[in-house]
Amino acid sequence: FLKTHLSEYTILYQESQELAWLDKIDRRYAWLKRALVEYDEKYSRIFPVHWEMAERLTVEFCKITRRELGNIMLKRKNEIDVKLLRFAIEKTVGFETIVEKRFLGNTLDHSSNPITSHLNVKVTSINGNDDLNLATNLKPKSSPFQGIISQCFEDHLDIYIAELDRSLGDQIQKFVDELKKDGYPIFEGGEDTSNVLPTSADLFVYFRNCLVQCSKLSTGQPLLLLVQTFQKYLREYANRVLTANLPKTNTTASSLVGTATIFIQNLPNIPSMLKEGETIAKLNEAEICRSCSVLCTAEYCVETIQQLEDKMKEKITKSLVDKISFESERNIFKVIIAESIQILIQDLENACEPALTAMTKLSWQTIETVGDQSLYVTTIINHLKSIVPIIRNHLGSSRKYFIQFCTTSFIKKFINHLYRCKLINTIGAEQLLLDTHSLKTVLLDLPSINLTVSRKPPQNFTKIVLKNMTRAEMILKVVLTPYDSPRQFVKNYLQLMNNDGDISSFQKVLEMKGIRKPEQAHLIERLKREHAAIIASHQQQIQQQ
Repeated sequence: FLKTHLSEYTILYQESQELAWLDKIDRRYAWLKRALVEYDEKYSRIFPVHWEMAERLTVEFCKITRRELGNIMLKRKNEIDVKLLRFAIEKTVGFETIVEKRFLGNTLDHSSNPITSHLNVKVTSINGNDDLNLATNLKPKSSPFQGIISQCFEDHLDIYIAELDRSLGDQIQKFVDELKKDGYPIFEGGEDTSNVLPTSADLFVYFRNCLVQCSKLSTGQPLLLLVQTFQKYLREYANRVLTANLPKTNTTASSLVGTATIFIQNLPNIPSMLKEGETIAKLNEAEICRSCSVLCTAEYCVETIQQLEDKMKEKITKSLVDKISFESERNIFKVIIAESIQILIQDLENACEPALTAMTKLSWQTIETVGDQSLYVTTIINHLKSIVPIIRNHLGSSRKYFIQFCTTSFIKKFINHLYRCKLINTIGAEQLLLDTHSLKTVLLDLPSINLTVSRKPPQNFTKIVLKNMTRAEMILKVVLTPYDSPRQFVKNYLQLMNNDGDISSFQKVLEMKGIRKPEQAHLIERLKREHAAIIASHQQQIQQQ
């Protein structure tokens, strides 16, 4: 009965017929609608209801259609363009939806449906809950007809992906052109706001829509092609929209690539990326704001890329999950974060550089009285008060990066300049100690500097400032230590410097005190012996425990 009633269809729509091609695919589905109307009128009362002959007729039609479409598309692949493919897919998916509403699929052999059998696998949800049935998650069991015909288009989705590729390319170019025309959007700022470029959200919304469309048609190899397309345009966005709009610095791209791994593995170590003496031209406020926006957007991209990866792993066939990774793309945006921070920190350091240099040129051996904080300290504080609020405001919720790294980097630079102060007398050391304390107080207040309502800084931030500025204070206390006995001086040094046996640091302190080279050599040897004894004693205590 089924074969007889479908014989007309197989003749009308055989490969050699004009009706068989994709541009007339809707006529195939119109034919079945007429056939079902005819069945209802002539045969519905003849066959028992539980035989479900109308559904069986539809299932057989779907199987024939899937097979015939697959054959003809294979032979005429060169004639398929994305417009035609999209038309055929839309009409087919629409037909499947109509069929789903009419029939329950009781006669459908689920093992013969390549979509449902292909997806009936287990995966673990990303939030760690119980296993989810992917067939239920993506292709509900209440819709067994979903994909019964449209699965035949899977082998040709590369055409669809290629069109998405072109469309994304146009989208990136649009982003670039808009920035050139209108500039970076003005950010009003705020405590819990984020200075993220709207185009980044637009890009991920586009990705999401592409993923939804593609996963309805396939959860197999075509999704891997989609992954590659997303990866390509994430890199394009990073390079053409973000990196290209950072203020130009003396730091080359190769040096950033070289330090990328360090940054990625240990984010707080970014100050090690800042080369001593490397300078850039002073940034204007627009450039500062742009750098902040790039940083915030890169941070948003790192977080959202992870969500995209999780979603794609959730959608794709279990056997292909391990082939999806956006780690390289995340790293690219992490490097952009590093570069943005570096630009902002260098700009602030450049503003403070003249004052720090002035500190090293003061005649510290002739200071006779300790007064208020020195002029160079006041100058540094004024720079911090003028620049930091602008950056903090434009970083919004991402300000944690700058404040922490700025403080760490600045203190390192301050200590390096402190070492360059020579022949310091006792009064001079006391004045430097007072200046250092003034700076420490301001640095601790950096997160809320110039805010109407003061707030307590993060505990981790306070810990970093205290640790590093305490080292600066200890250096000056060593300078204040009397040099009566070499042995006692070395012991005092190790005690104040937390048993730091670094020869270079010790030698710099000796030069600050004005100790002559011959005496330095003797003291360095004593330091080596004393430090070795401390290490040996510590190891012995560990062994005894």
